[in-house]
Amino acid sequence: MSVQDKAAKKASARLDILLGLTLVGLLLLMWLFLAVTVPQSFLQWNNFANILRQGSMVAILALGQTFVIITGGIDLSVGAVEGFCSLIIALMLQNGWPVWLAIAGTLGIGLAIGMFHAFGVVQLGLPPFIMTLATLTAIRGFGQLITSASISITDDNFTGFAVGDFLTIPNLFWLVVLVAVPGYFFLHQSRWGRYLFAIGSNKEAARLSGVKVQRITYIAYMLSSLCAAFVGVMLAMRLGIGSFFQGEGDELKSIASSVIGGTSLFGAVGSIHGPLLGSFILTTINNGANLLGINNAWQKVITGGLIIVIVYFDNLRRRKN
Repeated sequence: MSVQDKAAKKASARLDILLGLTLVGLLLLMWLFLAVTVPQSFLQWNNFANILRQGSMVAILALGQTFVIITGGIDLSVGAVEGFCSLIIALMLQNGWPVWLAIAGTLGIGLAIGMFHAFGVVQLGLPPFIMTLATLTAIRGFGQLITSASISITDDNFTGFAVGDFLTIPNLFWLVVLVAVPGYFFLHQSRWGRYLFAIGSNKEAARLSGVKVQRITYIAYMLSSLCAAFVGVMLAMRLGIGSFFQGEGDELKSIASSVIGGTSLFGAVGSIHGPLLGSFILTTINNGANLLGINNAWQKVITGGLIIVIVYFDNLRRRKN
């Protein structure tokens, strides 16, 4: 590694640390504001547990989305995959599948969907936006063809996991740790992670440098859909039902969380901790708005405005570089 590369790597690491500290500070500031304005509601442990449970699902979606965005792509189908997989695992459990096998089968379907996305992007040359938007619609349609009704899950051991906790921390939050730790080593400590950044920076230069661009692109989209399928399992656990229309709009939450966390929609910039913090910032905004009695429409306006501001400054940063 050249001196310039080492200097650039150190500068990037310092920027990541600064961004992480800024996001933590913003999250703590929001919590402080809510603790002062609505202490009776916000400071209840049940409310914090609810933030952790809800934020956990958004966080895992955002992590998967981040892998794709770093390559310069995008996955608009994650919400549809989430809902479809909640339906699939409910059907499997209803038909007597063991829980472990139903989970494995559902995650396998998620991987297959990700492979299909990558096939469209890599082999067919379709823009990621179009490919994943098309499958968003198609997956919803497949779910409706299977059944238009919600399927109840009667396995108490399966649904009980979502409401349980370990060391007073909700179980669903520990699943974020289960995903984030290997995700960190993959993205920041492995050559495959470096290849993701290289593809997002300059796909042709990465190819000429010996990077298997097609293979790495497949991995990115498969990881995104795998995370979405995993969240579908979590959602089925939490709600006790499976339905194709669940997860509607969650694709935008995943993108928003990733962008708030510092991932560049132009590719080649991103981290693991950023989307995690971004997801809990977004969840806190929604939770706080509900506690303050703010109309749900304003929550969407605030989130959309935040995305516009962050992407604008990201664009300015790219121009300077």
